[in-house]
Amino acid sequence: MPLTDMPDFAGIILDDFATRNAMRVDTPVILAAEPFLDMAGEDLRRRIFLTENERGESLCLRPEFTIPVCLRHIETATGTPKRYSYLGQVFRQRREGANEFYQAGIEDLGEKDAASADARIVADALGCLQNVLPGKAFAVTIGDQAVFEAVVAALGLPAGWQRRLVRAFGQTDLLEAMIARLAKAQPVAGLSPEVELLLEAGDEAGLVAHLTNEMDRTGYLTNASRSPEEIVRRLKEKRHLAGVSLDATKLDALKEFLSINVSLRYAPGVLADFAKSANLPLAKAIEGFDARVAALGKAGASLADITWRAAFGRPLDYYTGLVFEITVRGGHDVLVGGGRYDRMLTLLGAKDHIPAVGFSMWLDRIEKSLEALR
Repeated sequence: MPLTDMPDFAGIILDDFATRNAMRVDTPVILAAEPFLDMAGEDLRRRIFLTENERGESLCLRPEFTIPVCLRHIETATGTPKRYSYLGQVFRQRREGANEFYQAGIEDLGEKDAASADARIVADALGCLQNVLPGKAFAVTIGDQAVFEAVVAALGLPAGWQRRLVRAFGQTDLLEAMIARLAKAQPVAGLSPEVELLLEAGDEAGLVAHLTNEMDRTGYLTNASRSPEEIVRRLKEKRHLAGVSLDATKLDALKEFLSINVSLRYAPGVLADFAKSANLPLAKAIEGFDARVAALGKAGASLADITWRAAFGRPLDYYTGLVFEITVRGGHDVLVGGGRYDRMLTLLGAKDHIPAVGFSMWLDRIEKSLEALR
């Protein structure tokens, strides 16, 4: 498929979106880079194509549609609930495949019944795939960042460690390294004896004065991105977190949770059993999880074809709950990915809280699967 050509099956997808009451929108190809740099996460940040305008403001080629669709919704103030669809080119570096490719998807904004909206978005994604790839069997993998956050909070870790673990959700190597680190408290390396003494004494004013003098002496103060006061706050937090460890029982509980990998039809019982055996207060998280499973069943999804992996996440920082990916059964290429991102619109400037969930389809990968059917 030439990079500049619309996929032959694009019309099928657009018609499908229309039947699902998703209004098609488009967004500019060249966009302000700041929202992507702030919200999308390191995995996307290092893949986008950046440039500057004549005023020195950072711009980028559109690397995905979710953020610009949300910005468009805020700017047009059309109210919610609202469903948007899109189909167009995105531009980002990939390990495999072209750096310019087509994506299509739906963003579902403002539906307050999260379980129903989650179930509908997964069912929509599967339905769209089935219409384009008739006869193919699909496998769905889901994770839930909200459940992971609840487990981490229930373990009693300091807020700083909770934030670190949540940011690492879905990044197996990084998460495993953090868990290994939590097995044993470690001192902060590389601090001068003077800084160590001032930290030990709790002399914050003295530490600020010491850093100010050192930064002024070395000429660093003029160009510093952080003030001495900010550096002191970060040093105190870093030193505090370095002294934290989890006892063996809690560490084993965290590892046990992350090892869960079961069919969704068994997942509610497995999660309830885990909470009981680990003695963790997860009632609210379990309630939301169970409601989504029930809604998926009601929406006609085959729970036997959906796998819950407790450690599964997606490499975008804006997800807050459900995350999912769909492949051809037995295949490895992700054809659809999506999830819930309830905090995004507020962070982008919406005056009111707007819950949101959506999915994106990789059309070049779908084309590859379609060719295998011919």
